[in-house]
Order: sequence, then structure tokens, then C-alpha cells
Amino acid sequence: MSDNDNNRACRPLRSRRSVLYVPANKLRAMEKVRSLACDTVIFDLEDAVGPAEKLTARDALRDWFCEPRPRMEAVVRINALSSDWGMEDAEAAQAWRPDALLLPKVSHAGDIHHAQKLLTSLAAPPELRLWAMIETPLAVANSIAIAETGRQPDARLDCLIAGTNDLAKETGVALQPGRPHLSVWLLQLVLAARTAGLDALDGVYNDFRDGEGFKRECRDGSAMGFDGKTLIHPAQIDAANRLFGVGDTDIEKARAVVAAFARPENSGRGVIQMDGRMVERLHLEQAEALLARAAMQTEGTGI
Repeated sequence: MSDNDNNRACRPLRSRRSVLYVPANKLRAMEKVRSLACDTVIFDLEDAVGPAEKLTARDALRDWFCEPRPRMEAVVRINALSSDWGMEDAEAAQAWRPDALLLPKVSHAGDIHHAQKLLTSLAAPPELRLWAMIETPLAVANSIAIAETGRQPDARLDCLIAGTNDLAKETGVALQPGRPHLSVWLLQLVLAARTAGLDALDGVYNDFRDGEGFKRECRDGSAMGFDGKTLIHPAQIDAANRLFGVGDTDIEKARAVVAAFARPENSGRGVIQMDGRMVERLHLEQAEALLARAAMQTEGTGI
């Protein structure tokens, strides 16, 4: 078993095809979340909430967590720990028992270590995970070191998120169809996540009325290896679930590979023949991982 497999074995595995941002100062949107089919909701206390509304948004979010939870994964994006609100956000949010805290403006591995020490000092349960926004040039440059913090025995880091809007703003790179000038950094983020067995989520698509453009970008993100996409509107959920999900044809092929290696005559073999092609044990591992993903998206819960 690889180090990445060890890390995945000790952290919760979730289906994260569709990850919806919801501002914590929008009460109607927060209540609507309970009826949505997204895999994960990120309640935002940071960019979407102005300074004058930070405290009331925090109170509203506390009230939301006091009510019965829907089945989806619930994450809280706190303000930066160096800001006027970040430390109090973290202290309050960990008491609500969300699934994870999302750290904005992560620049280097020390940001993750600092957050982990804070949660330890607050006696936060080990089930409370950390996610990291990769949204600055320095974060992209340090993405492998940031991800590597997830390999430590007491690590809380689960997921890296591409902050494409901030990356474009900080670098001057144009957000063009197909993201030709941004793709190399997105691929670097996926590569960094995979070095530590973490999930990686693609950035948002800004025009929620452009359904076809959104689908193209989902296909593009899936081809890059992202596990899912962050969303800004409920109208984007169904397409993300479908395009980042596992299709019936893929499931049938994976089951066939697993069944072929399970035959007595193939016991212990590293390579077998199927339908005129060579299939290796790495393909068996891929098939088993795909079937696990399919089971997660069917159940709608972690395993």
C-alpha cells in the first residue's frame, strides 16, 4: 500500500462532485440548501460577507447547525486566521461540528500547521478536517509542500480547492473559454493533491446562466483529474453531479475487470487478456477505486 493509500485509508472518503458555495448572510439560500442534491455545501463567512455583516452571518450559521443536518457534507469557509475575524470564526465553527473548515488565502505549509495547532488547542475532534484554498501565485508555487502536510500522522488536510477568480486577478491571466493559460496551474494543483492522497476541486464557473459553457468546463476539469467542481448557483448542481460522476458504462467495464481478476485461473497474475487487450493489476486498482466512487455517489454519504 502506498503512502497515498495509507492517507486515504485514515481520512473520510466522500463524493465531492458538486460543492456549492452559500453566503452565510443569505438566510433563504441557507435554508434552501436542505433540499438540494449537491454533495457538499460550503458556507462562506469570508469573501461573500462584507465586514459589517461578519458577526451576524456567524450567528446565522450557528443557528443553521443547531437544526437537524441534511445528509450532505457541510464545510465552513472561515476568514483568514490573520484577519480580525478568523480566530473567532474557527473557535465558533469547530463547536458547531461541521465536517471541515476551509482556509482561505493559504500560501505555504505553515498555514496548515498553524490551523492544526489551533484546532488541537481548542480540543476539536479529529473528525473535523481542513480544506485549503489555492488562490494565489505563492500558493500554486508551494502547492506540493501544502499538500504534503496531509501525509503526517495527525493530519487534518483533506482537500485543495482552485480559486480561479483570485488566481486570474493576482496574475492578470485571462479567464478565456477552455482556460488555456490557467490549465497548467490547475494541473499542478491536481498533481500536488495526488502526492498526498487528497481530493482536488475545480474553481467556479461565473456565468450560471451559461449551461453549455459550464458543462464544457466540467468536462475539462474532469479530464484534468479534479474530483468535482465548486459552484455558485443551485442550477449547476445536476450537471456537475452527472459530469463528475461515474456512468453506467464505466461501472460495467470496471466490474468486468474485477470479475476477470477474481477468476481462479487469474489468481496472482499481474497481467491478463480481456477482449483482445492486455489488462494489468493497476487497471484492477483503478476499477476498484471507480466502483468505490460509484458506491459513494449512490449512497450520498461518506464511507
